[in-house]
Amino acid sequence: MQHPVSATRSSGAATTAARALKATSRGPTSPRCSRAAFQHQQQRRPARGSALRVAAAAAVSAAPEAPTLPFRVGHGWDLHRLEEGYPLIVGGVQIPHTVGCVAHSDGDVLLHTVVDAILGALCLPDIGQLFPDNDPKWKGARSDVFLKEAVRLMQERGYAIGNIDCTIIAERPKMSPHKETIRDNLCQLLGAHPSVVNIKAKTHEKVDSLGENRSIACHAVVMLLRQ
Repeated sequence: MQHPVSATRSSGAATTAARALKATSRGPTSPRCSRAAFQHQQQRRPARGSALRVAAAAAVSAAPEAPTLPFRVGHGWDLHRLEEGYPLIVGGVQIPHTVGCVAHSDGDVLLHTVVDAILGALCLPDIGQLFPDNDPKWKGARSDVFLKEAVRLMQERGYAIGNIDCTIIAERPKMSPHKETIRDNLCQLLGAHPSVVNIKAKTHEKVDSLGENRSIACHAVVMLLRQ
């Protein structure tokens, strides 16, 4: 048999819970639920996909305008695995070799690096975001397409190449005989004078995949000047 006091407490708790449930079910016109509280409840509900897109677009348009800087600096880096059956293309120049770059596009490690350096200087998404490797459109694409788009974005924002310094890292083949051809082609793609475009090449002293001729890498630093 339930104790009288316990029964009274249980009855009181049930009554309180029922009142709370009734209050929360009322709309903004209920005297027991203020309009502000009701609106707060509505705002906590998850937004739909379309609403999120609208909110994101509004946030972008409301963001403060980017400062106009006299110069910008960007860094790019890329690495590709080397395997038989692929061409080795560096800076838009096909270089004779027993192995080439495995990639979704043509695998041009230098142009990919330069693209990322320019995009980085502009504080834009990287090459993988702009040209995703799961998009069939870019399957086997020439990398100068990516670089031309990076240059367009640079010019659209009022900048030009101040200077760029690139370092190719490969154990084989030797890049020295090809450096001038690579630089000339890169200058044409960038619309830059040869005096502001530098190409260096290093081995990796037979260390790790680069030194074992299983991969090739490149670094680039670029300065953009306001026009």
